[in-house]
Amino acid sequence: MTNVYATPEKVTMKNALFSAAITALEQDGWKVERVAGSGKSSVRRITKGTVSKTISIRTTQDRSIAFPRTAGDKGWRTLDEVDAVVAAAVDDRWNPKFANIHLLDGDEMRDRFNRTYAARKAADHVIPVGRGVWLSLYSTESNSPVHLVGAGAGLAHPPFAKVPLDADRMTAPSDDDAPDEDGLVQASTVNEVMAVARERLASLLGVATSAIKLELKVEY
Repeated sequence: MTNVYATPEKVTMKNALFSAAITALEQDGWKVERVAGSGKSSVRRITKGTVSKTISIRTTQDRSIAFPRTAGDKGWRTLDEVDAVVAAAVDDRWNPKFANIHLLDGDEMRDRFNRTYAARKAADHVIPVGRGVWLSLYSTESNSPVHLVGAGAGLAHPPFAKVPLDADRMTAPSDDDAPDEDGLVQASTVNEVMAVARERLASLLGVATSAIKLELKVEY
């Protein structure tokens, strides 16, 4: 999920995963270039021989990836504009040692996100425009709970590379075009934090957002 409680360690890991994705692509023979004028930090052009693709690199520390809806709720921001998605996921949520790098077809990912979006809306989930819709890479797809509709792309398409998250990668300077979580809206107020928390819990539990009641208590 979007890390609304960002720590330096989380930012460092995000940068390391992004770097690992670039490394894996280059070692697989792809030339990786920024896309001039795209305005989106996750987007790259990859080329190998006569094959060229526009990709979005998604990093994940909880092994789910997200895309937000477009303004007007007519489609997917960034996802609708790319040929493929490169997902860089930790091998273990609690003790990550490697980055698993997946190359996922854009049409398939659009289908997966369209199906999960339709299922969640049918279950009365509230999905504000600009908030990411999160989809697990490694959970087995299921119709219940609804957040598992469309899941499992990482199972269907195993990683083409595993890149060590070693000390050099964790301490290397970050790509200054990479660390904004690929344009997903970040929570910046208490109300936004609570809204994001409700959305995420509703998704995990497979219930409507309105069914989630949270109480904030601050002790000094």
